[in-house]
Amino acid sequence: MPLQKFKTPEEAEKALICRKPDAAYFERLARLYQLSDELSPRKYPRGIFKYRSIEEANDEAHRWEMENALRLRKERR
Repeated sequence: MPLQKFKTPEEAEKALICRKPDAAYFERLARLYQLSDELSPRKYPRGIFKYRSIEEANDEAHRWEMENALRLRKERR
């Protein structure tokens, strides 16, 4: 990857956006997600869940994330 220099944070932020993705871009993106999953696999319960509120759904998602984090910490020790 070539080194890029920017004069402002705004210039650097604009460089992050890929305006015309090609096949190579999507291949790199797929490899990035695959690597992320290999380094930090996440497990979620299967199925469809009903919640009474968005807060209840967010609480459940937070609980799943915490369980994943604790499981990974335990496995890596």
